[in-house]
Amino acid sequence: MGHLLYTALIGLVIGAVAKFIMPGTQGGGLIVTMLLGIVGSFVATFVGQAAGWYPPGASAGFVASVVGAIAVLWVYGKFFRKGS
Repeated sequence: MGHLLYTALIGLVIGAVAKFIMPGTQGGGLIVTMLLGIVGSFVATFVGQAAGWYPPGASAGFVASVVGAIAVLWVYGKFFRKGS
């Protein structure tokens, strides 16, 4: 249970940093921001392992997770743009 809370907290921080860095208003509340950060971390880990940057079983670091979250946020913005 503690691991899930830690993952959610880190996801929230990563998602918030990604939303702060990316210009514009993306919408979404606390849960969307948290999920964005968690998915961004998974994306960064997957891409890093596929490219050979991380050994199997290793996860992406904070900066790579934020970059992954920015990519996920960009895709999210394309599908769920406010005002469309």
